[in-house]
Amino acid sequence: MAGHNKWSSIKHKKAAADAKRGQIFTRYIREITVAARTGGSDPDANPRLRAAITAAKSVNMPKDNIERAIARGSGGADGANIEEIRYEGYGQGGVAIIVDCMTDNRNRTVSDVRAAFNKGGGNMGESGCVSWMFHQKGQFIFDRDTCDEEQIMDIALEAGAEDVEDKPEEGCILVTTEPAAFGDVQQAFEDAGLQPQLAEISWLPENTIAVEGETAEKLLALIERLEELDDVQNVYANYDISEQELERING
Repeated sequence: MAGHNKWSSIKHKKAAADAKRGQIFTRYIREITVAARTGGSDPDANPRLRAAITAAKSVNMPKDNIERAIARGSGGADGANIEEIRYEGYGQGGVAIIVDCMTDNRNRTVSDVRAAFNKGGGNMGESGCVSWMFHQKGQFIFDRDTCDEEQIMDIALEAGAEDVEDKPEEGCILVTTEPAAFGDVQQAFEDAGLQPQLAEISWLPENTIAVEGETAEKLLALIERLEELDDVQNVYANYDISEQELERING
């Protein structure tokens, strides 16, 4: 999930994510396979693949799984049937939602995504109906309790990062880059031995919509319903939910 409070959401959902480790592994395997197929099997020359490997390692995916996924992608056999598809729509409170999928069966995926929108109280729209509200950025998130902000800032800005933000209310340090600079910044962190909690090229909203109460509860339930679909890789939404609301909703 990617909203204004992504890091908070990650922390709140960690226990649930651990329980779904098999599903998470499957998503990273697909991402690694497609990244290797489209950009080559060398992580040093393929920032998307390097980011996928970093993310897979962060959830303790075995090295053998990663290597097999790279081999499938570069060999073109099993990975050749997987395609990337994007769906768009609206959730509660008029929140815009982007759903990125990887699938070997387009008909199954569109049916599942449409059903999730409908059952969750949202509305699936036409292609392009909300994507104009987002822009693509690279993101690195570090746990501020275990990292040196000054070191991160020096390395990131030297490597071409756009911004470094200390977010004490969310317990993290956020590094933002243009997509083209993502690989250079990632390499700089790796060379310095720094391991982010999250490293990805994401779709960030131009503006956010504040939601609370029942609207927030239903919106998060809709996003979780979408995230649980087997073919869904990422869900992006332009909501803003306060830390207090997230704590209340997640109990």
